[in-house]
Amino acid sequence: MFFHKKELIHNVEIKEANPRYAQLLLEQFGGATGELSAALQYWVQSFHVENAGIRDMLQDIAIEEFSHLEMVGKLIEGHTKNVDQTEAFKSTLFAVRGIGPHFLDSQGSAWTASYLNEGGDVVRDLRANIAAEAGARQTYEELIKLATDEGTKQTLVHLLTREISHTKMFMKALESLGKLDEPFFGNIQPDETVNLYFNLSSNGEKDERGPWNSDENFEYIADPTSQGKVQAPHKA
Repeated sequence: MFFHKKELIHNVEIKEANPRYAQLLLEQFGGATGELSAALQYWVQSFHVENAGIRDMLQDIAIEEFSHLEMVGKLIEGHTKNVDQTEAFKSTLFAVRGIGPHFLDSQGSAWTASYLNEGGDVVRDLRANIAAEAGARQTYEELIKLATDEGTKQTLVHLLTREISHTKMFMKALESLGKLDEPFFGNIQPDETVNLYFNLSSNGEKDERGPWNSDENFEYIADPTSQGKVQAPHKA
């Protein structure tokens, strides 16, 4: 059962409307990294999860994301209301679509369910969610840099902060499953190449090394082709 309370989860206050900025905000309303995408992704994922605690967490965060969608919608409404006769308004998508939010991204592309990333395995889904939160956080950071209205900026800082909070929750959920830093999940065992690092990008000089190819978990293959580890390209 859903129940909507006509009270925002966080205050939204705009002192200076800017319809051009409202068009940028559409990215977090109807875009790939937006709040609708996150809300639906986490909500659908929750039905795949047998772990009652993680299911509850996904549903709690999904509902919070719907609340964030409402906040972004209020921001867009505030930045387009009562400015429809201005030249700034006439230069935006809102001149054709009308004031307020629409399920479009900042370039005018319609929202699509292909933005959702869910696959029926809790480990896979939680990792996808960490990536989704990172994408949203980056978008909010860029929007904050471009914001000139202080009230808008404060709202966006709150939204960015909650993306970090959700990331921490997803990481803790993975940790509770013993999968925070363990890439293997599922039932199919990997083959003998699982710990090999293939040096396949080289300029013939110095190749960079790091923990991703030099710690005890990896065997570094400096020249995979000559060692027969990968097939050499066919010559025409």
